[in-house]
Amino acid sequence: MSLIRALSKELEARSDDSLRALFDARPDLISPAVPDFSALAARASARLSVQRALERLNRPQMQVLETLHLCTNTDTGHSVSAAGLRRMIPGSSAAAVDRILHSLQDLALVHRADPPHGTPDPVAKQRHYLPVGSLKDVVGLYPAGLGRSYTELVRLQPAFAQRAVQLVSELNRSGVAIHAATTPMEAALALQQWTSSPEALNSLLATAPERTTALLARFRNWAMGAVPQAQRKASITTEGPDVGPVDWLLARGLLVPLDAAHVELPHSVGLSLRGGAIINDFTLQPPVPELGRTSAALRRNAALSAISETLRLVGDLLHAVREQPLATLRSGGVGVREMRRLAELLRIDQQQTGLLLELAALAGLIRLDVDSSSWVQPPQLEWLVLPRQEQWLWLVNAWLASERVPSLVGQPINGARGGPSAHRSASGSTIIALSAEAQRPDAPLVRKRILEILDELTVEAGSADDTAPVLDAAAVLQRAEWSQPRMARRFSSMIRGVLAEAELLGLVGSGALSQLGRALAEDNPDAALAILGEHLPAALSHVLLQADLTAVAPGYLAPGLAEKLLVMADAEGQGPATIYRFSAGTIKRALDTGYDAAAILEFLREHSATAVPQPLEYLVEDTASRHGRLRVGAAASFVHSEDEGALLELLSGPKAARLNLERIAPTVLVSSATPRETAQVLRSLGLSPSVDGANGPVVRLRTAPAPPGANRPVYTAPRMAPGAEEVEAQLAVLRKVGSAVGHPGVPGDHGGSGDHGGEARTQLGLEALQRAIRLKQRISMNVVDGLGNANLEIVVPLSVSGGRVRVFDPAKETERVLSIHRIIDIEAAEELRQ
Repeated sequence: MSLIRALSKELEARSDDSLRALFDARPDLISPAVPDFSALAARASARLSVQRALERLNRPQMQVLETLHLCTNTDTGHSVSAAGLRRMIPGSSAAAVDRILHSLQDLALVHRADPPHGTPDPVAKQRHYLPVGSLKDVVGLYPAGLGRSYTELVRLQPAFAQRAVQLVSELNRSGVAIHAATTPMEAALALQQWTSSPEALNSLLATAPERTTALLARFRNWAMGAVPQAQRKASITTEGPDVGPVDWLLARGLLVPLDAAHVELPHSVGLSLRGGAIINDFTLQPPVPELGRTSAALRRNAALSAISETLRLVGDLLHAVREQPLATLRSGGVGVREMRRLAELLRIDQQQTGLLLELAALAGLIRLDVDSSSWVQPPQLEWLVLPRQEQWLWLVNAWLASERVPSLVGQPINGARGGPSAHRSASGSTIIALSAEAQRPDAPLVRKRILEILDELTVEAGSADDTAPVLDAAAVLQRAEWSQPRMARRFSSMIRGVLAEAELLGLVGSGALSQLGRALAEDNPDAALAILGEHLPAALSHVLLQADLTAVAPGYLAPGLAEKLLVMADAEGQGPATIYRFSAGTIKRALDTGYDAAAILEFLREHSATAVPQPLEYLVEDTASRHGRLRVGAAASFVHSEDEGALLELLSGPKAARLNLERIAPTVLVSSATPRETAQVLRSLGLSPSVDGANGPVVRLRTAPAPPGANRPVYTAPRMAPGAEEVEAQLAVLRKVGSAVGHPGVPGDHGGSGDHGGEARTQLGLEALQRAIRLKQRISMNVVDGLGNANLEIVVPLSVSGGRVRVFDPAKETERVLSIHRIIDIEAAEELRQ
């Protein structure tokens, strides 16, 4: 019986609660909805769906599933029971294996099957299982780290096939008890039988060179390895006293060369080296890492300090971008010069600058202006006026939901680790800020899972009131490799970067998961906001003016205050206690932006905890007295708006360039165009100006403020389960229609009446073709030609990929390629001799 048909019947027999649990664990099965159980079984057996399901399995589940795959044969229907699997998994019990098989059955990755023919009655009464048909393609060439059989290697490696017969003859002449062979397949079977005994193999290895055991240990978890000159002609008869372990193993067929630099350990050899067991490290409990401890106060202070510093730096970055937009390269991203300039303004290294730039971009605090190819700050940015805890949540929500990985900036494009100097790569081999190379579609899932693992390890280690466990990348990766081994490579490539980003955002403090991190790991942002509002110091609205023409910030300043200080003074140093130095040049800069001496001194008196020092007052007044008070120029119209941000965007944008705009005050621009022409250009940009004729040629620009919260990123956890209404609607369709597998017209199956679901037809057709290819089986199929006529043909399928199947026609002794969609019926004709 077809595996898809068997799975469909099993799914139809399930209860509604069982199906709800299946849809909850594998939401892709009903996205989009399926018309019947045949389509549901076909989708559950599809390679992509099975791959997604395997990514959520833990190590014991994967070990049992791979052992089941190695102990069964879906083509012949050879199934296995939990007791049979237990013998191949030392350290397990039949009950534990049976529970895992039941969980895999709940996930529709395995299904019940008849026992093999000739099974004794006591064993036949046990539950037997088969995996879904696409499991072989998903687990890859080396399930459980074991290699392919000698017979498969002979079939796929022509060089080894030519050498196999001679190799068996040399073994015979050297006194090894191995069957003689005259063909490559007979030689493969002889080698397979000879190496299947752990005792015989250990006896042979006792005479091997001294480094042979260490070499074979490298193949303990993976069957393929790289060795120099793998295809050299090693022979027992020409061995000398100084023969190396690689030559010794190649000469006896214990390693099979794949190409000039790689070899493979055959299945039977690997199994014997493991003592006849497939899995030797089975355990139901995850590894417990050895963790250090840190004080809760140190963790809290480190997290709050990181949050305060990040908010300050992001505010400074926005001010810098607003003053001078960041130009992009032709290939995308921000170049080295712009990064260096921005790093000098922020007084941090380029690596941290790139990370902050990515964070600001993914949060929408800066955006790419396609007209000028520059990164600019959006007008009326709500983030600037929010309370500090809400600013933090804005950044965290955007980070959790983003498919970009800020920590990749500066690393080599091939994935290796890079440092700050990587920004200086002239060859473009490193990832630059705001480029497409920092995109990772699975980033939200990985971030969320890392936070959950941090939370799990923290709870297991016992976070007391005064101490907390320190969690490093190695501990998190060890747990990730146990809980989701199929995603271990993705975790290993991102774990350190994600932890660094989490530390920047205060989710990790002093190496330990902070209370904020725990709240977000448990999807409770309101609790995080409450914690932060209680412990994060409020932003300061005053500075300390000094007689040496400096202003000292005694803590983190409010964004508005810091922004205006940066206009009047140059910032020095790092951290919360920033020093702002006044000079004639900085005062002139403030005067050029529209301030006068009185406004500057009034601002300083309002925001200084001390009196304005006399030297600073003299500096302001003296600079203002020499600064041009009168400005002469031609202007035909004025543009006035209370929205300074809108005027800045208008001034920096290329679309209004023909107006020759110039800023003479924070809220006033002048133009050489007439009021009517100016209004027409502004209306073409989507604005709503009004021409004020009573007070002169003034164009007043009114901008509607965005509703509060309209642009705030709201994080929702990655969708892991469908909605209840969606599930109930799917159940209603399935129960109403019933199973449609086995109807005429479904390739590879017959019987019943009616035809439903193209998805099931496609999967069943592929299943029948792949089975015929593996068994070298003739098939009878109806092929529709270009005129719509169906022709019955008997062919031997050779390969299938990309919607096409390559077949051999025995009658014409020719090969040709057919489109799968033209095949409307498939039936096994007869099995060919192996």
